[in-house]
Amino acid sequence: MLKNLSSGTKISITRSIKTSFEQYMSSIQWKEDKFDIQNFIVAWRIYINEHASWYKNLDKEIKNNEQFHEELAVKINETIAKVLSEEPSAQQIAKLEELQEKSGTDIDYACKLEAKYLIDKLETND
Repeated sequence: MLKNLSSGTKISITRSIKTSFEQYMSSIQWKEDKFDIQNFIVAWRIYINEHASWYKNLDKEIKNNEQFHEELAVKINETIAKVLSEEPSAQQIAKLEELQEKSGTDIDYACKLEAKYLIDKLETND
């Protein structure tokens, strides 16, 4: 069912998952022990209802289809796994080393989005 949607809609779905995941993780300060998939799903639903045109344009029949929701769950898991496996860029690593040296911190980070969050956080603390 998900595969039958237009490529633009599929891209928008992936983008909405990634964006809402980034916002959710920022809200819990990337503390893995605070991550709760149910809370993330609630945040994602709020995001798609308020900001995602793809969701507004989706037929009610599709929105109410159990198979569609099962496929979305798989897509959410795949997207989160991809985000978490994306290595920080060399630029991000260099910037984080510089910022941590300036601030006297030593913070572990695992992926590109977490590195982005830490850069933003350390730059605003200057």
